[in-house]
Amino acid sequence: MGDIELLKDLFVTQSEEINVLFFLIQMILTSILCLGVGAIYVRYGHSASNRKTLSRSFVLIGLTTMIIITIVKSSLALSLGLVGALSIVRFRTAIKEPEELAYFFVVIAVGLGIGAGQVIVTVLGVLGVAAIIWMSHRTRSEELAQNLVITLPASSGGEVKSLTDLLQGHAEQLSLRRIDDRPELTEVIYAINFASPDQLFALRAKLAQDFPSATMSFLELS
Repeated sequence: MGDIELLKDLFVTQSEEINVLFFLIQMILTSILCLGVGAIYVRYGHSASNRKTLSRSFVLIGLTTMIIITIVKSSLALSLGLVGALSIVRFRTAIKEPEELAYFFVVIAVGLGIGAGQVIVTVLGVLGVAAIIWMSHRTRSEELAQNLVITLPASSGGEVKSLTDLLQGHAEQLSLRRIDDRPELTEVIYAINFASPDQLFALRAKLAQDFPSATMSFLELS
């Protein structure tokens, strides 16, 4: 009977009251930390995607995680229910760059830590991650610091090869980072360095001449 009673106690949902003031403080602290992680991502990230747009989701992810952990941490039954609920969740948009996934894990860790009441450890952890990222940025060798995104109508690999050869003649450094083939278009992303704005302007003119249906987006990363 003792074991049965113990199991009943484990699975009974507790109606423990949550301190509203402490909960609000947790929300504010989680938001501040996630905003800080977003600022670090925008400043020091290397993702080819729009980092400012992606960073706006960090606070929402961190707060959602914190709220869930705050609610379920006092009940084993709710915790098991959460596992079942999350098993049906699927990402509809693939995360294409490992760096994006790493920052998502950081903001999830913030929500987990603050929600579990481990405030000091969480703050120290975020500060440690920020320090490592900053030191890595300061000590790394000179890298390609510009992104060039070329969008072509649905094309063959030969057109991408011709495009790459064209860019090599107008840039100091060039590295092909990603090719996205879709039914209606092909998007090619390069890391590139121009010695001067004149090289960029000359490339625009040549691109309009050789690939009139192409569009170009240029982004300075640092």
